[in-house]
Amino acid sequence: MTFPLNAYLLAFLGAFAATVMAVPLWRSLCQRRGWVDDPGHRKIHHTPVALAGGPAVFTGVITVLLGAWIAVHFRWLDPDAVGKLAYGLGRRAPQLLAILVGAAGMVALGAWDDLRELRPSVKFCGQCAVALLVAAAGVRVTLFVPSVAFSYFITVLWILTVTNALNFNDNMNGLCGGLGMIAALSFGIIAARNGQYLVGSMALLVAGALLGFLPYNFPRATVFLGDSGSHLVGFLLAVLAILPHFYSTKLTHPSRLAVFHPLIVLAVPLLDLASVVWIRTRAGKPFWIGDNQHFSHRLVRAGMSRPSAVMTLWAAALAGGLLSCL
Repeated sequence: MTFPLNAYLLAFLGAFAATVMAVPLWRSLCQRRGWVDDPGHRKIHHTPVALAGGPAVFTGVITVLLGAWIAVHFRWLDPDAVGKLAYGLGRRAPQLLAILVGAAGMVALGAWDDLRELRPSVKFCGQCAVALLVAAAGVRVTLFVPSVAFSYFITVLWILTVTNALNFNDNMNGLCGGLGMIAALSFGIIAARNGQYLVGSMALLVAGALLGFLPYNFPRATVFLGDSGSHLVGFLLAVLAILPHFYSTKLTHPSRLAVFHPLIVLAVPLLDLASVVWIRTRAGKPFWIGDNQHFSHRLVRAGMSRPSAVMTLWAAALAGGLLSCL
């Protein structure tokens, strides 16, 4: 019996609704506490904007996960879904706990950076610590190389790369959240089609939470993701790219090339990261210092409006997601 479709919809819609309700609460708190992004250099907003996106999205994710645990415990769902979720949650409990702790760590690290502007070395060390925690819990990339050391190295490198790629792409309203939503939705569909119901549910949950955030951030932003949000989005996408078995002999048409699906799904932020690092390095500038050389900025200089530039990059990301799904 296949995993019930309504359980997937419940994860997606539940996270969407929880985040829609969480954003105003976090926005109000951030405004009262002064956790805002003030106008300044290279910024187009003229009034302080609450940095509520990260906590709000995290709240949406945690709320639904807690609801899922309660539903499984009291057997409120379809018996087939309850059995499979109970098995999956039990089998992957240490990994799920590490992912949640890592997500909370990324939100805290990003919030600290939002409020104090951390040195790049401090932020990098924090990201490494979170990545190592997740790798130690067993969420690791192997790429068919039978080496634990290699697995740890490539996993940490992957999490750092994707986290910073999404962090770099938080440069226009809706861009980071939209790219994250499309990628999470793609990972969810791929996992669900391959019968990986727990990973599929988690990915759709993340997609729903990000979709719930977007109306507050695009086209006009009343809240920003901030570093707390972009770190969270990048971390979750990196993990969602590791969790599914893209290659398995149990699949109908197994192919080792399937392990490259995450690169296609995340092509837009990864190529943008590679592009700006190359440009800044050639110019003799530190690659972590922001500028206006991102894809989004170049599209605006080519004559597009900012919303049109964002939607163009969304379309490119959607094309990559569809290609991987098909």
